[in-house]
Amino acid sequence: MEEEELERIKWHRQQLMEDIQKLKDEIADVFAQIDCFEDAEESRMAQKEKELCIGRKKFNMDPIKGIQYLIDHKLLSSKMEDIAEFLYKGEGLNKTAIGDYLGERDPLNLQVLQAFVELHQFSNLNLVQALRQFLWSFRLPGEAQKIDRMMEAFATRYCVCNPGVFQSTDTCYVLSFSVIMLNTSLHNPNVRDKPPFERFVSMNRGINEGGDLPEELLKNLFESIKSEPFSIPEDDGNDLTHTFFNPDLEGWLLKLGGRVKTWKRRWFILTDNCLYYFEFTTDKEPRGIIPLENLSVQKAEDPKKPYCLELFNPNCKGQKIKACKTDGDGKVVEGKHQSYKISASSSEERDQWIKAIRASITRVPFFDLVSARKKKIASKQ
Repeated sequence: MEEEELERIKWHRQQLMEDIQKLKDEIADVFAQIDCFEDAEESRMAQKEKELCIGRKKFNMDPIKGIQYLIDHKLLSSKMEDIAEFLYKGEGLNKTAIGDYLGERDPLNLQVLQAFVELHQFSNLNLVQALRQFLWSFRLPGEAQKIDRMMEAFATRYCVCNPGVFQSTDTCYVLSFSVIMLNTSLHNPNVRDKPPFERFVSMNRGINEGGDLPEELLKNLFESIKSEPFSIPEDDGNDLTHTFFNPDLEGWLLKLGGRVKTWKRRWFILTDNCLYYFEFTTDKEPRGIIPLENLSVQKAEDPKKPYCLELFNPNCKGQKIKACKTDGDGKVVEGKHQSYKISASSSEERDQWIKAIRASITRVPFFDLVSARKKKIASKQ
């Protein structure tokens, strides 16, 4: 009997062990599925970010095609309110392109303009304060008809937000142009004859439905413009947005930190013999810039990352590479890297980046001549 009891205990123990193992396998399977889901989700988000970046670039080159691309790829709805909010936020968008889109007379564009203006809150602001906010959100286009539509929408919105200030939207419209012209006259260095306050008053006589506006109101507007000109977006081609229109290559990579050795995901753009990296694709300024002059690139080994490449200076190993980055306070500082180790998601992607970087690298012959002469001198010693 004791032997039978012992066997039964062993059998139950064996069953319990099998059940435990089965439970462990099921838990491991669940964790594997979670990892798989997270990888798929991360890949989907990365693809979405890439498509969004492409859409913004398309918008900056052709606003109508850019909006259509974003709608077709389900990154933006076709509702006028959503398009208006996208333009109002303006992340990564060229302000001249925003102005061109808002000024079009297509029915959809007119509706978007209306929704865009309604996103501005002008309540309890004087006209100059409201114009400063409005004219900073885009760049006024050059065509008179577009300007007319946009300033008409502004005047209507201002009067809705500030009832009783003006007799009509026409008054607000005319005075807005007077203020813009005053800004030019007072602050354009080519205008020698600076208008006094009395001339500004004279310009605006009778515009308030046949009556004059309060002199105190005009005085406040005049002094505000005189003391501080409008900050109007220039979009003159010198901003970094234009630099990244047609990159040689771009994509997400992992970069190993210089002082603190951690891997961080960054959006890399290769263009104009430089490698730029951003924290987000929507950032207007890069976190770091690596000039490729006199550098080399090669495959690299790393115990944690299988598909690495390395940027280094073949002639001055151990010295810091001439590069810059933005620190935590937003200041531009010198980079700390003696070499840059970067990880791709596959061997094909790594090889693609190596090929593109090698094609982009330039060399200064004087640097090589000096380096060769130094080696020659060193060999004689």
